[in-house]
Amino acid sequence: MTLPSFSRRQFARTLGAAVSAAVVTERLPRAAEAGTAKDEDPGLVRLDSNENPYGPSDAALAAMTRAQAVASRYPDGAEKDMGEALARAHGVTPDRIVLGCGSSDILRMADAAFLDAGKTVVAAEPTFEAVLAYARVTRAEALKVPLTSDFRHDLARMATVCDERTGLVYVCNPNNPTGTIVGGDALGAFLGRVPPSAVVLVDEAYHHFVEDPAYRTATSLVDRFPNLVVARTFSKVHGMAGMRLGYAVTSVANAKALGARASWSNANAAVLAAARASLEDEAHVARQRELLNGTRRWLCRELERDGRRYIPSEANFMMIDVGGDVKGVIEALRARKVLVGRRFPSLSTWLRVTIGTPAETSAFLAALRAVVPARAAA
Repeated sequence: MTLPSFSRRQFARTLGAAVSAAVVTERLPRAAEAGTAKDEDPGLVRLDSNENPYGPSDAALAAMTRAQAVASRYPDGAEKDMGEALARAHGVTPDRIVLGCGSSDILRMADAAFLDAGKTVVAAEPTFEAVLAYARVTRAEALKVPLTSDFRHDLARMATVCDERTGLVYVCNPNNPTGTIVGGDALGAFLGRVPPSAVVLVDEAYHHFVEDPAYRTATSLVDRFPNLVVARTFSKVHGMAGMRLGYAVTSVANAKALGARASWSNANAAVLAAARASLEDEAHVARQRELLNGTRRWLCRELERDGRRYIPSEANFMMIDVGGDVKGVIEALRARKVLVGRRFPSLSTWLRVTIGTPAETSAFLAALRAVVPARAAA
């Protein structure tokens, strides 16, 4: 029997389809809360997925438009240029950069590279669930460590559960959904306690919003700790969640391991052009941080005026205590055309809301006051 021949791209597509079929039942909770036709109502206030309501910069939009001229070509050269630009931005060589279809793709690659049956993945509870969801496909065991009483990563306890079976340790910094951070000194000390055989994946999706001076990006530690992988994204401050581009900064060895689990051409020509433009537009990034953090501070002042509890956040979202199970509040807000984050079982009375424009955030606050009067919340 003669076997069919495959080009490398045909093979990649075939393999990708097989992998997709294997994980179809492992959908993240987010898949159920976004993307339905009903939710495309232009009258909805969408504060449910930590998106940037202002979108990409003008320079990025113009770059997307220009990219139409090369739509018929594979983006191999653009991928190479993007990797080199990111390497320059982080002071590393290009062979230490890995691109992904969003930073969630980097998380998937990390699970595929560093986990299998018999391994464990250590993460906070609650945190962004992608690493834990993908880990089920590899048959790894998830070890969830509850947050501290002030809603931060319990690094001491996380370190104690790491052993020779630990394949991956996940630190979302700032953490989703709480918006709390791990300080730079604390992260460095933690990395020193984790077995070198375990890979520590630090997810910095919300890095650009942090103002706490105790915070330092983990990219400053990649030379000291060869087992460190740092994930970043263009979805948040750069406003390109729908375009999908993320990347990892790590050691050469880890970059090779991640890259071996990546699909070819996992970034399209339009997002690569837009990301290059946005990466160079430092004023845009600073302006987005100012706009969204300023609106978050305004909301905090209003919540304090109402006597409501909230978790101080260093991200473009925050959590508010509604005094009871949040499920009914989410549904009541939806009835008022305000979409907010899902229910997190370990923080069942806390509502996660994305920071939107001033008008969107004001609409949310008015709806919250109608659904959960301040006196009831207190």
